[in-house]
Amino acid sequence: MTNLESKHCVPCSGAAKAMEDREISMHLAKVPGWSVIEQEGVKRLSRSFAFPGFDEAMEFALKVGRLAGKEGHHPAILVEWGRATVSWWTHAIGGLHLNDFIMAAKTERL
Repeated sequence: MTNLESKHCVPCSGAAKAMEDREISMHLAKVPGWSVIEQEGVKRLSRSFAFPGFDEAMEFALKVGRLAGKEGHHPAILVEWGRATVSWWTHAIGGLHLNDFIMAAKTERL
């Protein structure tokens, strides 16, 4: 278990600040395979996971959804035949927060 995987998400208010690029780079090194994308002006952590078919991708998406519900932090999940793409960001601050990196690390365990 990595250091990030052992942490829990903390409630995030709009008063928190989105991470700066230097801090993002430091945490990104802890979640190999994930990348930072910018969509609609918002930085997000994203990763696609490959599966043998649609059913397996959907089952993975359901596991991510259950984890998100438990932690109170919710991603965007795109399910396609043989692939599920998960994107984490903190809506309240319009960018990345430590919670997003924690959830990326926990997603890896699934």
